[in-house]
Amino acid sequence: MRRLLLAFLLFLQLPGLAMAGGGTVSSADGRASEAGREILRKGGSATDAAMAMMLALTVVEPQSSGIGGGGFLVVHDAKTGKAATIDGREIAPLSAKSEMFLNAQGKPRGFMEIVPGGLSVGIPGNISLMAQSHKRWGKIAWSALFQPAIKLAEEGFIVSPILESRLANAGKIWGDFPEARALYFLDGRPKRAGEMVKNPALAALLKQVAAKGPKAFYKGQNARAIVGATGKTTRNPSIITAKEIGRYKAKGRDAVCSSYRIYTLCGMGPPSSGATTVFQILGMLERFDMKALGKDDPQSWHLIAEAMQLAYADREKYLADADFVSVPVAGLLDKSYISSRSALISTETVLSSYEAGTPPGAETRTAALSGEVDGTTHFVAVDGAGNVASMTSTIEGPFGSQLIANGYFLNNELTDFTHAPMQRGQPVANRVQPGKRPLSSMSPTIVYGPDGKPVFAVGAAGGKTIIMQVTKTLIAHLDWGLSAQDAIAAPNIYFQPGMVTVEAKTPLADLATRLSAYGRMVMALDMPRLKANAAARTADGWVGAADPRGEGVALAE
Repeated sequence: MRRLLLAFLLFLQLPGLAMAGGGTVSSADGRASEAGREILRKGGSATDAAMAMMLALTVVEPQSSGIGGGGFLVVHDAKTGKAATIDGREIAPLSAKSEMFLNAQGKPRGFMEIVPGGLSVGIPGNISLMAQSHKRWGKIAWSALFQPAIKLAEEGFIVSPILESRLANAGKIWGDFPEARALYFLDGRPKRAGEMVKNPALAALLKQVAAKGPKAFYKGQNARAIVGATGKTTRNPSIITAKEIGRYKAKGRDAVCSSYRIYTLCGMGPPSSGATTVFQILGMLERFDMKALGKDDPQSWHLIAEAMQLAYADREKYLADADFVSVPVAGLLDKSYISSRSALISTETVLSSYEAGTPPGAETRTAALSGEVDGTTHFVAVDGAGNVASMTSTIEGPFGSQLIANGYFLNNELTDFTHAPMQRGQPVANRVQPGKRPLSSMSPTIVYGPDGKPVFAVGAAGGKTIIMQVTKTLIAHLDWGLSAQDAIAAPNIYFQPGMVTVEAKTPLADLATRLSAYGRMVMALDMPRLKANAAARTADGWVGAADPRGEGVALAE
């Protein structure tokens, strides 16, 4: 695999790190980064470049994201000097029911029972998000943003080593998905690295949306294609109507911001749990001298692990779509409340349990676990005028629902809802409801320095680990002084019931024994599907960075 990856990067002849006095872009695939750079060079804004990357990733990274899914966009607007966000999260159709993921005995069905097919599909949001962002921050023609993706779909693209591995796994369940096999199989087997994929159906749709605007996606033939794909499948058919697809609108929302040391950080509010959970973890660590401890001291990671588990406990109890549930965002980020949570953390030992607290303004509620899998993608763009775009985009798991409409995969985002709607006799905040957006861990973030100007933009992919990847990268960059590239490459930490997990074959894995001395079980695990992208402001301009765990590439304008 390593040889294939190196050959692939040499084939592209693209660098993994970029410094620019003007703009920069970074994404999980060099061809998408090239699309973003092309738009910047044509005079496009950071948001324009981000949208071109979103479209290109639909083509070359079909396992992770695309126009069949949704995303969250955080933008620094250089004119206003403020952060703004757009919520393009998918929504549950009107036919959705709170019990839809339960079996005849009233128990949650197995995860892979409900992922493939129509039942897991939410109404896609990325094209509506794109339209709103272009209206607010776009500088060049709408149609120009589609041209790189159209070319990739029409002329074809080379399968990368990572796509090869995802196809090999997905191919085992594609017996019921002939459209996927037709696109990505050759001679009865999944295509391999170095082989070509052409996607004329996707190219044709992109041309339609480029010429006619978002209505070409949400109405007419494409809406009917979504209805047909989800309703006629032999696996978990569902009911999504063309009328409700046509009514979908992404939402502009206020950014959620908080302070950490000398910095101000802004991110996405509900239905994302990203900003609240990341900022809680950082807030709990603020009383500790993380800089002095450094990245090689196990106490640093002990403190991170304790704050992580306390913040995630709050996440599971209180976070959901704020249009349906009262979410105490202000209370979760209240400095006094965070201080009280931080006071639970000992420098000497672990807590006996990690329970949710009671933030100001919180309603009585029962905690319930939600599930996300290691999918998704992130990309960042900065333009010469100082605008910054940080976007996380997803179709959820590898190849989403496995269903294809007009050449793109439809998401399985509804599996991000908590599958059991009731816990201890109380309704769960993140239960399925018609028209509701499922809870997400996507955490696109922009950091502002003491001068009020952006200094860092970051986000990640990898299900519920996204929050920790972003948090780790922020600590590594802001506290430990690592470059954007080294901060992303720094080891990852997460947790499972009864244990903390650390990334195998890293310096953190070498600290596992010392970390377990605090009283916890520590296990080193491979974390190959995790990936992050970032950009940092330096004295010489903005520097883009991409995760060495994947095929990401950063390019200067």
